[in-house]
Amino acid sequence: MAVILALLGTAWLAWSNGANDNFKGVATLYGSRSLTYRAAMVLAALATLGGGILAIDIADGLVRVFAGGGLVDGGPLSQATLAATAVAAAATIALATVLGMPTSTTHALFGALVGAAGVLAPGSVRGGALISKFAQPMFLSPLLAFGAASAVGGVLRLRRRRACVEPSSCICVGDAPAATVADAGGVAAMSAPTLVVRVGTVEACEQEFGSGGVKLDVALATRTVHVLSAGAVCFARAVNDTPKIAGLALAAGAAGVAFTPHAWVAIVTAAMVLGGVVQGRRVALTMGDRITRLDEGQALSANVVTSILVLGASRLGLPVSTTHVSCGAIFGAGAVNGRIDRRIVTRIMLAWVTTLPLALALGAGLRLALGALGV
Repeated sequence: MAVILALLGTAWLAWSNGANDNFKGVATLYGSRSLTYRAAMVLAALATLGGGILAIDIADGLVRVFAGGGLVDGGPLSQATLAATAVAAAATIALATVLGMPTSTTHALFGALVGAAGVLAPGSVRGGALISKFAQPMFLSPLLAFGAASAVGGVLRLRRRRACVEPSSCICVGDAPAATVADAGGVAAMSAPTLVVRVGTVEACEQEFGSGGVKLDVALATRTVHVLSAGAVCFARAVNDTPKIAGLALAAGAAGVAFTPHAWVAIVTAAMVLGGVVQGRRVALTMGDRITRLDEGQALSANVVTSILVLGASRLGLPVSTTHVSCGAIFGAGAVNGRIDRRIVTRIMLAWVTTLPLALALGAGLRLALGALGV
């Protein structure tokens, strides 16, 4: 019974994770209306699928961590403990999703695991591992993301202004038209063409260079890179989150459920994709519309910072919260233009603060209930 409950809870957790997290990478695309909601969700689903497929090969350290490795003494976690962890974390994320609040699957798993494992044996939880593997990465990551996104956004804004580049500008590179000049003897001659760079409107570039030269539409180029960066964030999130959830299934199924690690990752990935497609709209509205309004450049800065930090953490086996990183980056980018809705930010941070204790309480309560039932 405990094995079945653990596996069903893991599937529910993967679904809830997708509903709450899948859209976070493309939220800036939807918020800036660079893509419609449907197009942004398709991009998020495809990138999540790709990240989930790759996750088991480059982030196996996270699988071990969230299967209890290094966090709890006394050997492998019991089936009942894993079941309580999965169901408690899933319920916590599902509640946040219904409320439209982006929250951290990492926090929910962390709290549920500590509550379920520690309620019967408080001394089994390793305090040093809690700080080094969980607390430090999770609390430092949003601050790092905020600072990096603020710095990158500010530098890009300053550079753009100094270069007099506007979103509607066109950067053109081509040969300047030949001109008639006089040599030292007063004989007229045509000057050799020279390579020049112009910044202006698309119309001005076409008038000067005609069909020749290389023209870079700033708005189109920024939007293209923005879309690619959003896909990278969704990909990075899947790489970081899939092993956390799959770790529970792998540990729970170790005693007789004959699925390979790759099969469990595939199941978790599919549930994440479906959860995001079916139930992701409420969190999407919060992330895309209600925190701040970013232009393409600011949104790009936030996405680049998020993808770098999350992928780097995955490679190092650090369970950072993608929610904290992405929201921190959006907060930082929004701070550059001073258009942050402080009321929404406060509500999001309140959800962050309550996620861990709620998951911990649910994990402990469910573990006690299963123990009382003899599971």
